Amino acid sequence: MLNHAFIRPLARGFALFLAGFILLNQFLRLRSHGFDPNLWWVDLRQLPDWLGQGLLAALSVALLAHAVRATHTKWGRRGTRALVLLFFAFTLLNAGIFWRLLAQGSVSTHMPLPGSLLFAAMLGVIAWDLRRDASTAPQRWLPPLAVALGCAAAFPVLQVFCFGKTDYRRTADVAVVFGARVYADGELSDAVADRVRTAAQLYRQGFVKHLVFSGGPGDGPIHETEAMRTMALDLGVPTTAIKLDREGLNTEATVRNTTMLATQRRVLAVSEFYHLPRIKLAYQRAGCEVFTVPARPANWLRALPLNSILREIPAFWVYYGRGLVHL
Repeated sequence: MLNHAFIRPLARGFALFLAGFILLNQFLRLRSHGFDPNLWWVDLRQLPDWLGQGLLAALSVALLAHAVRATHTKWGRRGTRALVLLFFAFTLLNAGIFWRLLAQGSVSTHMPLPGSLLFAAMLGVIAWDLRRDASTAPQRWLPPLAVALGCAAAFPVLQVFCFGKTDYRRTADVAVVFGARVYADGELSDAVADRVRTAAQLYRQGFVKHLVFSGGPGDGPIHETEAMRTMALDLGVPTTAIKLDREGLNTEATVRNTTMLATQRRVLAVSEFYHLPRIKLAYQRAGCEVFTVPARPANWLRALPLNSILREIPAFWVYYGRGLVHL
């Protein structure tokens, strides 16, 4: 038997996070003209747009009411629980679609646990909590708020491992390779070498006809993009298939400079797995269809760079916040 005293603040915290996240995404969607950030947690594209957006709006209001008060009339609890269970079913359906694509070979991953399954677990906890009347329960704010903040910190990590570890390679206009450190003698760091090696494989396998190497100055006189081109040539990529973006000083600069090169508005983005969720956000805001490909590390010691993963927690939300300011 689940301890209701433990479930109640956990459910209210989950509800607070989901309500806030849905409302933020709805606002971003209104400003982005076609980009639906709610796809980061649930895919409702099988429904008419008006119905999907209406259900999301109703869910956000119901969850916010449960998070703030955790008190409902009998019919209010039933209505909220029905909405929660409906989205529970959608997230399970999304997980099933992911596993089907995985079985078909349309995607590949080292993390076969889809993020939608974890959202299903959150919704399941909320649905369980809604089974009981909360009218006499004390309303403490600190535990649910701590749970919601914990969810906000965990969400980018979830995307790093579930989305970032998934390889979505398919035919596209170009593969954009994001730069990283090049040493003073022109030697590539392991990170950028892994990216160039992965991009060269995409070219040889016929997924793209051109590679775009984007970066900034190296530690010495050799520019990051020049070092990347040299390695690609050594790997058999012809010079006619290589383009350079020497002004790719950061992720947003690379996205801004390279969207113009994708005549059909589709690119493959190649970088470290922990970097890919942020890249996806930036391309989506630019109105460009992007499919991400994680660079395969040659050195297994680089498979779990904890410092870089932790750095993505604030960086991911900064990119979300920029959507509020710049769209």
